[in-house]
Amino acid sequence: MTETQSYNSLTYSEGAKLPSTAPQWAIAASERLKKRREEGYKSTCNPPPDVKKVLLHSCCAPCSGAMVEEMCSSDKLDQVVVFFYNPNIHPRQEYEIRKEENKRFCEKLGIEFVDCDYDPENWYSRMKGMEFDPERGRRCTECFDMRMERCALYAHENGFDAIATTNATSRWKDANQVDDSGYRAAARYEGLQYWCQNWQSDEMTLRKYEISANERFYKQEYCGCSYSLRDSNDWRKANMIPKIKIGGDTAGLGDRYFSDPLVDAAEESQDVVDEFFSQANEIAETAGNDVMKRKEALKVYKDRRKTEKTDGVVNGLNNW
Repeated sequence: MTETQSYNSLTYSEGAKLPSTAPQWAIAASERLKKRREEGYKSTCNPPPDVKKVLLHSCCAPCSGAMVEEMCSSDKLDQVVVFFYNPNIHPRQEYEIRKEENKRFCEKLGIEFVDCDYDPENWYSRMKGMEFDPERGRRCTECFDMRMERCALYAHENGFDAIATTNATSRWKDANQVDDSGYRAAARYEGLQYWCQNWQSDEMTLRKYEISANERFYKQEYCGCSYSLRDSNDWRKANMIPKIKIGGDTAGLGDRYFSDPLVDAAEESQDVVDEFFSQANEIAETAGNDVMKRKEALKVYKDRRKTEKTDGVVNGLNNW
């Protein structure tokens, strides 16, 4: 790596000391990370063959932290550039919050940040007819395709060897769905590869939240698009949970900023993710794009949970 991208500039504290009640996966991951730090934090990532320059599509700063650290501490790479293209994010205020935070993070580390155009009109045009698809459905595939296609074009025009995306780090995303979009986009250009790796390991997840807590990153409450915002607020209303707040120092639910790696990681537990998508798919199958039927379907959740403020499963819904 270049001097500004050496792993020394990407060293963070361990974050909160793990209590005795910490889950076993976190304790084991923390021990492995501690050993890596003692050895100089050498990267364990494996870029594809002959890859030296990587264009990393970033959806937000929280998802990029651990992935940037892994890539930039690798002695196999010459350059990592962060590429921000997310026309799906709505409203514009939320888009600017996520973009500017990601930009500041890259500037702090001396990593080049490419600010691509915000063209929501093209995004809405491409998503036409899929307005009521559930999360992880066809609309999400098209959304990943659109962003990765733009990333691949820039990579091709600027001499990059591979593309990757921080969408692959989140357990709220279907990794296979994300990776398939990456492969399709890279295949458009001869010599360009898509970097596929397990970015959702226990070490990567804990590290992501250590960095997010250390940086006090903004904790977004929904995926990003207007349809995600609509569906999340409908679900919250049915469960008597405060609606999502855009910006400001107070979130609609839970904390506005990342602060405790273990608490934040618990909000992205597999149980939290699975429950949300199970209910989302149930509503989509029952009601489709019929607004009245969707409202009726949402009513079944109204009395399922009365302790939403203390229930970790519900509190996880403010950490995407």
